[in-house]
Amino acid sequence: MSEPAPPARCDTRQRLDVLREAARLGVPHDYGRTRALRIVREPRELVCVGEDIHARHQWLAPRAARAFVRLRDAAAHDGVELQLVSAFRSAEYQLGILKRKLERGQSVEEILRVSAAPGYSEHHSGRVVDLTTPGYAALEEEFEHSPAFAWLARRAREFGFVLSYPRGNRHAIAYEPWHWCWHARSSSRGATA
Repeated sequence: MSEPAPPARCDTRQRLDVLREAARLGVPHDYGRTRALRIVREPRELVCVGEDIHARHQWLAPRAARAFVRLRDAAAHDGVELQLVSAFRSAEYQLGILKRKLERGQSVEEILRVSAAPGYSEHHSGRVVDLTTPGYAALEEEFEHSPAFAWLARRAREFGFVLSYPRGNRHAIAYEPWHWCWHARSSSRGATA
């Protein structure tokens, strides 16, 4: 059986189209400046890192993928099961999330408290994993009370992963104990390979 094809990514022109559409839907023009967020480029290459809790294939940039596999294996060795909820998302996909939430009656302000605007999400970088563990609801604050979160708080930095949105973060995005971003400089042992 062959590996599935990676998801579509936005090039510069497509990203500009997404940003224009997001502004048309109500994302403020100064969003990046006021939230201290930059536009995120999507990686040229993605590597499948397995299936998420919904049996969908998930993808990361190659170096982040290798670091994530090491992180997941180390957690398993310590008796902690890390399950993927989400990884790479294109700006176009993020725009779809914004549209669906607007259709459900949420305001742009409500949406931007819990999700980065299309074009600004760390998920676009291919370096982010949203994680859960058995017995805990996905994408809920209760994850912070899990043995998996305690393990990540102690060990994730060894593999280059950092919690992006702690309580009171400067980006004014809700606390997300499940959202971990890989940074080459954060690794103390080979996550940059």
